[in-house]
Amino acid sequence: MNPGNSFTYTFAALRGRQAGNAYYVAMCPLRLIPKLFLYDEDELPAEFRAQRPLNRTRIPEIARYMLENPREYVFSSITASVDAEVRFEENPPDSGMGSLVIPMTAKFIINDGQHRRAAIEAALSENSELGDETISVVLFIDGGLKRSQQMFADLNQYAIRPNKTIGILYDVRSPLAQLSRFMVEDVLIFKTLTDMERSSISNRSLKLFTLSSIYQGTKSLLGKRRIDDVTAEDRALAARFWNAVSAQIPEWQLAAQKKANPSELRREFVHSHGIALHSLGLMGSTLITAHPDDWESHLTRLAAVDWSRRNVSLWEGRALSAGRISKATTNVQLTAAFLKRALELKLSKEELKLEREMRKRAK
Repeated sequence: MNPGNSFTYTFAALRGRQAGNAYYVAMCPLRLIPKLFLYDEDELPAEFRAQRPLNRTRIPEIARYMLENPREYVFSSITASVDAEVRFEENPPDSGMGSLVIPMTAKFIINDGQHRRAAIEAALSENSELGDETISVVLFIDGGLKRSQQMFADLNQYAIRPNKTIGILYDVRSPLAQLSRFMVEDVLIFKTLTDMERSSISNRSLKLFTLSSIYQGTKSLLGKRRIDDVTAEDRALAARFWNAVSAQIPEWQLAAQKKANPSELRREFVHSHGIALHSLGLMGSTLITAHPDDWESHLTRLAAVDWSRRNVSLWEGRALSAGRISKATTNVQLTAAFLKRALELKLSKEELKLEREMRKRAK
């Protein structure tokens, strides 16, 4: 977008048509995004806005993504409404290409992309050279605030986020995602029993684990964040841990040997759900810290754990809620606390508090 005279902005744009109405796709330099698309949620109550409130904790992460990957970052289009009469100067005729002329007095309302807009502003404050790069902006001519609010509802009603497993499978930038993919190669039990596409396993699936549950369990084991470096030693330790754990769970071995049906194992055992990997990872982190030289020998105590979902007195309120597996944070922590006790490890103050609260609820 290039400023025209003192009264208009001129965008190089394409014109399209949806639901009988014209809309435009323009290329906008990043440096102009914060100036054009103003956002002040503190001054407007929700009923007078056309967007959700900003989740400000997301903005530094998105800005860091831009700054740390200046040759690789990718942003989808910002979608916005403009409340002015615009002029489209088509060239050549009937091509749908041309210049979109918008009065400088026009107001823009973001329908989708306010977090990108805020992150761009934050990134530009640290690296102004990004300002000459562009982002595509889809502009609709605003028929009033009610239409903008409906546009936001429509855009988000049918937007589907990719599941966690697919995100991890395709994430080549995160060392932790890469490590999780390595675990499927390095850990025999994961190699044939991991679903690499879905984050929830269907009743008839022949898989026991998802890539996302391996990611979460390994993340908990190593205490890593998505962006943290992962060393060869980390990879070796994680593989040793999961191989050692799998040796103590006979049903996993039977499934790998095709002597047990994974769907039946999921029906019958807690260990065949994602909460188990997450909790085992948490337990493993404490175990390796407490016994750095002989932690593998302590894992033999896992063989005595009764993982059966029929053991209601143990698992209800811990891994189960009203008989169903629950992956809520509290349930993960309570399951990890039980596994730590089984291996004679000390519980944290938070875990001891959760245990007391669970016992009170059971009375």
